[in-house]
Amino acid sequence: MAKIKSSDNTTTRRDVIIMAAAGLFREKGYKAASMRELAAKVGVEAASLYNHISSKDELLKDICFAVLKEYHAHINILENEKLAGSLKVERIVRFHVKQMMENYEHVYVTDQNWRQLNEPALTEYRELRRKYRRRFTTIVQQGIDNKELKQMDANSIVMVILNAIAAVDQWHRIIHKVGSKELENIIVSILVDGIKL
Repeated sequence: MAKIKSSDNTTTRRDVIIMAAAGLFREKGYKAASMRELAAKVGVEAASLYNHISSKDELLKDICFAVLKEYHAHINILENEKLAGSLKVERIVRFHVKQMMENYEHVYVTDQNWRQLNEPALTEYRELRRKYRRRFTTIVQQGIDNKELKQMDANSIVMVILNAIAAVDQWHRIIHKVGSKELENIIVSILVDGIKL
């Protein structure tokens, strides 16, 4: 019987399955993707997958929570640094753009499918998502209060930034006429420089 092969000693078979699932969910859509297709993608029989995971729902949960964990870990660092609010906002924007480029399939699947999570995971995810946005909004508000950013509604700024960065998805689907670093700088110039005083 074929075994799931990991590319190195630090990647587990479960990691291989999760990475393949993210790719499959992005390609086919979460609802349309089947465990049989996932098994074929990792080179095993469908029944063998269940030695490592319990369900497709579990895979989606792992993907979504891993992405959100990265977001919170990054903002944890920024909250404890003595930096200008505008620079913190810039670092958050750069982080999100890099996630869309370097961790694309996981971020895309999370953005498109988190509402498909089953309870209680859905409620937990929704609250963590709201908490992240509140934390981001607090940083923006601090920049406004310190007169580093324009006097605008902080919640609206965060909403616009996150939705604009989500459109980086299209960069993956067109001929790359702009390199990733150049695109990152363009986004920062528009989204961050546009709100600086």
